Amino acid sequence: MSSHAVKILTSTCLATFFSALSIPVFAGNDLNKLSTLQQAEFNRLAKDLTSVASYKANSPATPLGLTGFDVAAELAVSQLSDSNVWKKAGADVSTLVLPKLHIHKGLPKNFDIGASISMLPNSSMKLLGVEARYALFEGGIGTPAVGLRAAYSQLSGASQLDFNSKSVEIVASKGFAMFTPYIGAGQVWGSAQAHVLGLQKTTPTAGKIFAGLNANFGLMNLAGELDKTGENQTLSVKLGFRW
Repeated sequence: MSSHAVKILTSTCLATFFSALSIPVFAGNDLNKLSTLQQAEFNRLAKDLTSVASYKANSPATPLGLTGFDVAAELAVSQLSDSNVWKKAGADVSTLVLPKLHIHKGLPKNFDIGASISMLPNSSMKLLGVEARYALFEGGIGTPAVGLRAAYSQLSGASQLDFNSKSVEIVASKGFAMFTPYIGAGQVWGSAQAHVLGLQKTTPTAGKIFAGLNANFGLMNLAGELDKTGENQTLSVKLGFRW
């Protein structure tokens, strides 16, 4: 890939990412009314957060290799299980729309690392995520690639809330020409601590399953993934380049 093509694709990804920030989701608030919640309501909010804010790679198991990169802009749409609690906590939203910027880098010996940043529209909150993946099997003409992934997400910019999640998952993928479908499953552990009186820390857990399709068109890479973590479904689509 020429340096000129990389610059064009990078500019396209960034333009998509930053233009997505204009989508009105949080209507200018930052979950800043947690003091209005009862403990059971805060527990439900944390459960929703664990599902929708946990790390989602939107990537197959095939290792990138030492010179490999995957850079893309992404849009993730999650349906919330308890929008009434979110509204009471200060976010009048039933569907959470997150623009993201993703980057993955291949390392030696079938290891990959990745990171993402999400900027919640009309909010000072950001969601940062990191991952490490090891390909147990690289995959071949007649065999799938199988990888293990560990990830961590951290919410920042919420003055009344500390939230993070940890996850582990296994993912398998098999390429067919330019298309690589993949499936996976895992477990997520959340941690939510409110900085208001009367609310105790809560640590929800959730199982997850997901399936996706990566399509590589040479200078352009398109991927889509449907994830079900706990009771919440998330549809993610990303556009960028992968080699």
